[in-house]
Amino acid sequence: MIILENVHQPNVLVTGATNQIGQFLLPHLQATDFTITALSRHPQPNRTGMTWQQIDLSNSTIPIKAFSVLFHLAPLPWLPSLLARLPQNTPLNRIIAFSSTSCFTKAHSPDPKERAIATQLTEAETALKSICQTRNIAWTLFRPTLIYGAGIDKNVTFIAQFIRRFGFFPIVGKGYGLRQPVHADDLAVACLQAYFSPTTINKAYNLSGGQTLSYREMVKAIFHLMNQKPHIISIPPPIFKLLTRILAWMPQYAHLSTAMIARINQDLCFDHTSAYQDFGYNPRTFSDNDIGLKC
Repeated sequence: MIILENVHQPNVLVTGATNQIGQFLLPHLQATDFTITALSRHPQPNRTGMTWQQIDLSNSTIPIKAFSVLFHLAPLPWLPSLLARLPQNTPLNRIIAFSSTSCFTKAHSPDPKERAIATQLTEAETALKSICQTRNIAWTLFRPTLIYGAGIDKNVTFIAQFIRRFGFFPIVGKGYGLRQPVHADDLAVACLQAYFSPTTINKAYNLSGGQTLSYREMVKAIFHLMNQKPHIISIPPPIFKLLTRILAWMPQYAHLSTAMIARINQDLCFDHTSAYQDFGYNPRTFSDNDIGLKC
């Protein structure tokens, strides 16, 4: 839990408050004297020092009233249009929002859906910066890598669930592509670190985890954290692609694609030195920490 100085803090709004970053950010905010309003699609009970509002941001307007700070954890492509509909006299003067390194890793994907995601993120980043400049709103943009820690992600948790169900995990080829999984709590802490660091104003940061390991090593670490002996099967690419197409018909595997599988042997690493220098970002390692697995 991050502890901040006991000074008066402004009213803050948190969008996408029930996602994996929000689950860690809200308790950190509660530990301060921020007045918090959290938004989510589904109703939530109010908590001490916090008010929940049910709203679907994909087709609504941010209910900015007395909020001067926005932590935008919801999908970034929604944000520019939401800001564009705000009144000119809005008190909002600070935004910390999340994009993704997918804007780089999926930009040249053979999958048109993935290329569209990368384009949407890049365009949303550009639009956010333009709107904030016009409205004199200070912004900070985070691009995290592979997020885990809340048990609801589609990477680490998916691997763990597959292992739990089948007792093994398949990979294509050797699985030597490098990864830097980042814990959602480290991203939540980064939100507050950036808010209290003037050097982060109007800057974007790639936020990776504190350990670089191959995809195969990451899978092995998940086996160990589940107290299971690693059982990894290497499958030739053509067979793996066929298996992926078959699994994708099942709802729990609908997010799988052949492009995603192809990246298993690609390095997806990003330097977070600037974040460390500007606001002390210091993410935890992966292989010896709680990865948020659900029983």
